[in-house]
Amino acid sequence: MLQELEHLNSFEAFRYFKEMNEIPRGSGNEKAISDWLVKFAKEHNLQVIQDEALNIIIKKPGTKGYENAPVTIIQGHMDMVCEKNIGTEHDFEKDPIEFIVEGDFLRANGTTLGADNGIAVAFGLAVLASTDIPHPPIELLVTTEEETGMGGAQMLDPKHLEGRTLINIDSEEEGKLLVSCSGGVREKIKLPITWVKADQNLVNCAVRLRGLLGGHSGMEIDKERGNSNKLMGRFLMDLKSVVDFKINSITGGSKNNAIPREADAIILFMEKDKAVVLEKLSQWNSIFKNELAGIDPDISLAVEILDKKANRVFSDDTAKRALQVLLLIPNGVKNMSMAIPGLVQSSTNIGVVTTDEENVEFDSAVRSSVKTLKKAICDETIVLAEMVGASIEFESDYPEWQYNPNSNIRTIFQKVYNDMYGKMPEISAIHAGLECGLFSDKFNGDIDLISFGPNIYDVHTPKEHLSISSTDRTWNYLLGVLKEIK
Repeated sequence: MLQELEHLNSFEAFRYFKEMNEIPRGSGNEKAISDWLVKFAKEHNLQVIQDEALNIIIKKPGTKGYENAPVTIIQGHMDMVCEKNIGTEHDFEKDPIEFIVEGDFLRANGTTLGADNGIAVAFGLAVLASTDIPHPPIELLVTTEEETGMGGAQMLDPKHLEGRTLINIDSEEEGKLLVSCSGGVREKIKLPITWVKADQNLVNCAVRLRGLLGGHSGMEIDKERGNSNKLMGRFLMDLKSVVDFKINSITGGSKNNAIPREADAIILFMEKDKAVVLEKLSQWNSIFKNELAGIDPDISLAVEILDKKANRVFSDDTAKRALQVLLLIPNGVKNMSMAIPGLVQSSTNIGVVTTDEENVEFDSAVRSSVKTLKKAICDETIVLAEMVGASIEFESDYPEWQYNPNSNIRTIFQKVYNDMYGKMPEISAIHAGLECGLFSDKFNGDIDLISFGPNIYDVHTPKEHLSISSTDRTWNYLLGVLKEIK
C-alpha cells in the first residue's frame, strides 16, 4: 500500500502512521494504542512512562555532539475523531483505517483518516527509531482524549518531563507557525422569572429571526456576522418603547461556542397595536439588512400569529431585566492583538438563550489569549448580573497560551525555514484552545512552545486527506530544526 512512498525521506513516518491506524484509537478508546506505544519504546530500549490517563512519554538521549543540548519535547495526541460516510461499513472499535493514495493525497476509505493527529506521533516515533538523525535529547509526549476536551493534557504531571522546549505538531497548514492560542471559560447568567397570568384577550405571536450564517465563535468572531440573540434584544427593546407587550419566552442559539443563527420570542400585545408591531418589524428588517449587507444578506425578521394562547407571561420587571441583559451583555470582538496582525486577542459570544420554568438563561463563551483580558470580560458580566438581580456561574475554564516575544524555538524555526525556502514562515495564532495552553499553564509559563504541521484538509470528516508532499517537506523541516537545537 505504501510502496509508492518508499522514495520519500519521510517514509518511516508514513510506515509508523499506517501501523498506528491498524489499532482503533477513537477518543476514550486509547488503551490499545497507548500500550502499543509502550511496546515500541521497550523494543527500542527507550525509557517510557505511561500515566493514569494513558498519556505516553518516551525518552531518548541526544545523538553524538548533542548530548548536552536542551531537552526537546515533540508532542501530539494519539486519539482521533471517528466519522464515516452513510453506507460505509466500518467498526471504529475494531476495524483498521484503510489507506488510499490518490496522487499527492493520502485518504481513508469512507472514514476519517486520523492524520489529526496521528502524523505527529508518527514523526516522533520515526525520530526515536532513527540511528542517523542528529537531534538533542528527545521526550516524545503523546496525550489522550484531546478531541473531547484535552483530558490527557489536563491530567499530565509536569514532573515527568525535563524539557522546557515543546514542538507541537497539531497544526494543519504548512508554512504557518502557531505561536499563541486563546484560553476560555463558559459563563451562564440565570435571571429568575416572576410569572403572572396572561390576559387571554391579547394577541399571541412568535417573533422569528432567521437567515444568519453563524459560525465558530472563535475562528469566525472577527467576521462581524450577526448574533441572533443580540439582534433580537435590540428589536424587542425598541418595540417596547412604542408597544406595551408581554413576554412569554425568549430563545436562541444551540451551542455557546457557535455564533447563533436563529432566535425566537413569544410576545403578547393588544389587537390595536398589531399595525405598530408590523411597522416596527418592517423598519428593523431594513435596519438589519443595511447593517449586515455583504455579511448576512439573508437575514429576516418575521411575526407569526399563534392560535394557541399563553397562560402566563413574565412580570413587567422580569421582562425589563431580560431585555436589559440581552442589550448589555458583552458580545463580539473585545481586543485585537498588536503583536500579531489580524489576531483577535479577546472576544465573547452570547451563544444560547433559553427560557425554562424558573429562569431565563444566557450562556456565553469567553475567549482570550491574555488571562487578565478574559477576566475583564467576566467581570463585566458579573456586574451586569448583579445589576439585574441574576446569578452567574463559570465552568469549563481552560488556560491560554500567550505570545512570547522572546521565543528561542520560534527563532530557530524561522531561521531553518528561511534557509530551506529563502523566505520567512507566516507567524500565526488561533482564537481557540490548544493543548499548548494547558502545557504553558502547567509549567507556569516556563516553557517555550511552537506548533506546526503539514497540510491536512477536511479534518474531522470522512473527506479528511493529507498532502504527501507537504508531509515530506514538514518532516525535512522538523529534522532541520532538531539539528539546529544545540
